Amino acid sequence: QITFGSIFLGKVPVHEEVHQCAGQIHGYKGCIRDFQVNHKELFIIDEALKGRNVENCNVPICDYHPCHNGGTCTSDEENWYCECPKLYTGKLCQFATCDENPCGNGATCFPKSRRDVVCLCPYGRSGILCSDAINITQPSFSGTDVFGYTSFLAYSTIPNITFYYEFRLKFQLANHHSALQDNLIFFTGQKGQGLNGDDFLELGLRNGRVVYSYNLGSGTATIISKPLDLTLNVHVIHLGRSLQKGWLKVDDQKNKTITSPGRLVGLNVFSQFYLGGYREYTPELLPKGPRFKNGFQGCIFDVQVRTSLNQGFKSPGTPEGHPNSGRSVGQCKDSPCSLIKCRNGGKCIETGSTVYCDCLTGWKGAFCTETVSVCEPEHDPPHLCQQGSTCVPLPNGYTCHCPLGTTGTYCEQG
Repeated sequence: QITFGSIFLGKVPVHEEVHQCAGQIHGYKGCIRDFQVNHKELFIIDEALKGRNVENCNVPICDYHPCHNGGTCTSDEENWYCECPKLYTGKLCQFATCDENPCGNGATCFPKSRRDVVCLCPYGRSGILCSDAINITQPSFSGTDVFGYTSFLAYSTIPNITFYYEFRLKFQLANHHSALQDNLIFFTGQKGQGLNGDDFLELGLRNGRVVYSYNLGSGTATIISKPLDLTLNVHVIHLGRSLQKGWLKVDDQKNKTITSPGRLVGLNVFSQFYLGGYREYTPELLPKGPRFKNGFQGCIFDVQVRTSLNQGFKSPGTPEGHPNSGRSVGQCKDSPCSLIKCRNGGKCIETGSTVYCDCLTGWKGAFCTETVSVCEPEHDPPHLCQQGSTCVPLPNGYTCHCPLGTTGTYCEQG
């Protein structure tokens, strides 16, 4: 029994005056966990005036899987707590940084820490919260960022490329090292059953060479250029296909041709035309054959296509030259960091139009202007309060508030 003033839990003491209607009053056997009076929660142990014969309730709470978002429940004889995965907090791991999304204009919110986010800006937007409009005439792509996302532009499906197409484009590498990666320049295709079922058209860079591949449904045809001349500032690509026969010309290199295997002569694709990257980090549309792992790093411009010898070249998109969507695409040679000033030693990081401050240890916030509390997970060194206890910052250090059944400086003793 526990006495809360005139409220009794469990059994009434024998010396209290209680009207008994019939028989003997038996004490409650079991566990009482949460206790409220007039919507006010009372702490069963801490606020009790006195009690007798009360023990800890050892309900296997972890059997009820209380932890959210992939948290792992751990319990001992007296306490339980959730071990939260990265970027989730709360008693039940119920809080994530992007739950209250501060990013604007349809940006992709990514949790940089338990307190701060990075806004991956959509096409035509830039800034910390993607609130600034930008005009893009020569798109700049940042490849695959540290969060695992590629920058890209997505245009409407290019019509009438079943039997014939020609593409022309120019590109400028962000650095020479990027030419040695698996970088996707553009892609359109559909996913089939196995390699022979994939109809696709793709262009990319691998080991410093341009790689052009297509599959009409009966096998992949691939043309690989000679190594790029890295002394050139701008590279020019002209490629095409007529039925099974394809060809590729890069800069002033000699034209290369190939014929696709099998009997099929038509390219049947339904996906959007992706430039510079793709929407999905693990793209289901990309074929299992010559898959490019990273997005393009640099600028791609003057992209034009025609689907007949009798027509002129046009920019992709509907209306012409306008993408349906995009992410982290900036204007070539423009730096969004020129408009951002990170404080307290923070470094401005830009990936296309996406920009954020990478803060030094001890600082946080969009511009690294806020100090990290000694009790926050990002603090270095971390506090020593044991799991299940509460860290409380003090003017000089911190203290640990221990849960019921533990004691010690860091609540490390039972």
